[in-house]
Amino acid sequence: MLDVAEIRKVLVVAAHPDDIDFGGAGTVATLTDGGAEVVYCLVTDGDAGGFDRALDNGGMAAVRRAEQTAAAKCVGVTDLRFLGYRDGAVEQSLGLRRDIARVIRQVRPDLVITSTPERNYARLGPSHPDHRAVGGATLDAVYPDARNPYAFPELLADEGLEAWTVREVWMLGSMTPNHHVDVTGTVDRKIAALRAHQSQTSHMADLDGMIKGWLTANAVTAGLPEGSYAEAFHAVVTA
Repeated sequence: MLDVAEIRKVLVVAAHPDDIDFGGAGTVATLTDGGAEVVYCLVTDGDAGGFDRALDNGGMAAVRRAEQTAAAKCVGVTDLRFLGYRDGAVEQSLGLRRDIARVIRQVRPDLVITSTPERNYARLGPSHPDHRAVGGATLDAVYPDARNPYAFPELLADEGLEAWTVREVWMLGSMTPNHHVDVTGTVDRKIAALRAHQSQTSHMADLDGMIKGWLTANAVTAGLPEGSYAEAFHAVVTA
């Protein structure tokens, strides 16, 4: 399994702005602090999220793209790619697999972070249908699509994108996490990233307490010292 210190390039594939910040922004900050290059691929603009209905019909999408861009800067990420799928209507389609495989071949990451395609019965939040569709399509794009030169041949013929094999995938929101990252040193930047999503978090009275409570529980599971914080993933070796 990859150690944080040996990872040089990472692609995060998420359904909505803020997904990675709730699940893995502390890990992203740890990776960028260690010199890794991290790229975000957002499948939707999050236009079906938020509470300001005056921003419907496109306005919310622009707000959430700006929020995600600001949040990414908090953890050292400046390369964001938005695929423009409709929030709430993502399906695990061939087209989505191709679009994600394209980004994988462009970025050529050691590690892909995405959501689990499985339903979480212990905590329903990670099981948004867009999350599950994106997780499933991303795993399919990792294997077999991105590594197979005969899959989506137009990516090579028309765009010059050679096949690429991702070494590991770390999935967010799993009921069966098997890998933890100590984010004690980056938790404040994670929370700053979440606060950048004002349309999603400004109504939360104790965001700090909620996030630190989750991360403390993860740290206990991981056997880290008291006072530590950790993020949890289900890691899959894919090379």
